[in-house]
Amino acid sequence: MSQNNSFAHNAETAMAAIFAPAGPRLSDAEKRLFREANPFGFIIFARSVEHPEQLAALCAELKEAVGRECPIMIDQEGGRVARLKPPIWKGYPAARVFGAMAYSDKPQAIDELSMRTKSIAKELRASGLNMNCDPVLDVLRPETHDVIGDRAYSDDPALVGELGLQVCRDYLSAGITPIIKHIPGHGRAQADSHLELPVVDATRREMEGLDFVPFRYVASSEVGKQVWAMSAHILYPALDPDLPLTLSRHAIDDVIRDSIGFDGILISDDVSMKALDPYGDLGTRCAASITAGCDIALYCAGHLNEMEEIAKSVPKISETTLKRLQNAA
Repeated sequence: MSQNNSFAHNAETAMAAIFAPAGPRLSDAEKRLFREANPFGFIIFARSVEHPEQLAALCAELKEAVGRECPIMIDQEGGRVARLKPPIWKGYPAARVFGAMAYSDKPQAIDELSMRTKSIAKELRASGLNMNCDPVLDVLRPETHDVIGDRAYSDDPALVGELGLQVCRDYLSAGITPIIKHIPGHGRAQADSHLELPVVDATRREMEGLDFVPFRYVASSEVGKQVWAMSAHILYPALDPDLPLTLSRHAIDDVIRDSIGFDGILISDDVSMKALDPYGDLGTRCAASITAGCDIALYCAGHLNEMEEIAKSVPKISETTLKRLQNAA
């Protein structure tokens, strides 16, 4: 049974949301909420990390709370985005290091990136984690905001796609499901979506020829249905003049599913980011992202009262999402 297929097993009554624990151990109130709300999975942040044995115990608690094998993800990209840090865990170079290396020696860059990915995967598995929000497939531009910066491999979309696909293959071979981000591309954004809503005024043709390329490269590969993708909280007027991509049915259907050809599981970026503040409370945002075509809404802050509110608004996993998980096999 593939990992995505195992996630689908007994998940028919799961809520289409990813929740986050507040600390290194579950409180009784969290256990009760997770048991009753039954989120599809969880995401781990540094606030919930002490050491490998503790993290493995927490992951076991999370699975016990929902009563099934479930996704437990983390952001472990290397560089400055790493929830598992030295000296307990290894430190890894940022993506840009491998992109720069590839200009002079691509085989060496791919080799070293592959070793890095397999090492990260081994550490994640040992700690009970089964998904990683990596690789970043955003294409560097002169205007790229520092929130992406060296997290991106290169300004060459073909190279970003090639390196990103290698990372996806290596994670999957090691039992970790990768999440490519931030679809359909964050590289042109000049603002941090954690703090405000970026607006990207590029034409559809410009984005087709650059930003979409790495995502299309992975989506069309032999592992395209097995990887997950994370949406960008960005307003692209050429795609939808009114709504950010995460909340746009038109942009998700037309761009992500049709033009890019991605038919795997699509999760929203964190709905508590300020980019979505104009679009309602957290429950409204989560429900809107599902209505727009995201398979799962992601909530990262870990506040119990907010998760309780979200649980009132988010529907169960759809039949379409379950089929996507099963098709990934």
